[in-house]
Amino acid sequence: MSRELPYVDPVEQIWIACAHRLGMRVVRNDAVYASWDGVDTLTICTPAEFDPDDSLAQMLFHELCHGLVEGPDALTRQDWGLENIDERDLVREHACHRLQASLLDPHGLRVTMGPATDHRPYYDALPADPLAEGSDPAIPLAREAHARALNGAWAGAISDALQATAAIAAVMRPFSVGTLWSTAEEG
Repeated sequence: MSRELPYVDPVEQIWIACAHRLGMRVVRNDAVYASWDGVDTLTICTPAEFDPDDSLAQMLFHELCHGLVEGPDALTRQDWGLENIDERDLVREHACHRLQASLLDPHGLRVTMGPATDHRPYYDALPADPLAEGSDPAIPLAREAHARALNGAWAGAISDALQATAAIAAVMRPFSVGTLWSTAEEG
């Protein structure tokens, strides 16, 4: 066996493989923080640009959630058709966060794989059931996206990636005091 094979973080590899199953390639480039080209490429910055609680896996999952919130037509739009230069798409960002929490909760990964942006306070304040009835206009969007996540074309790849991530989290939890892995709960 050759020792020339590169080390790859297992959870990153899970989410890269998930993206590949969905027909996406993942490119690392510091010209953007995260961007979808509307064709087949998700570009994520390198670790040098990450916040301390960022990971490639978490960022890929977040981008996939944006794709789910925006729906199938968004696959052909750069950055899923979203703008982040102002707050015009804030409700859609919030829907993405609600979707993330709803998909992560059954696996005990809400904190571990949650978004790490300036919108994190919104995410952290979400109720136990992020899809429950309420006045937040993000809820109906998140519910539609959740249905796509469970039954749409991406369901199998995302489910497999979440299950694999939860399995690694279960192994890591006792060895990870003081890291995000210590926040993983039993799913």
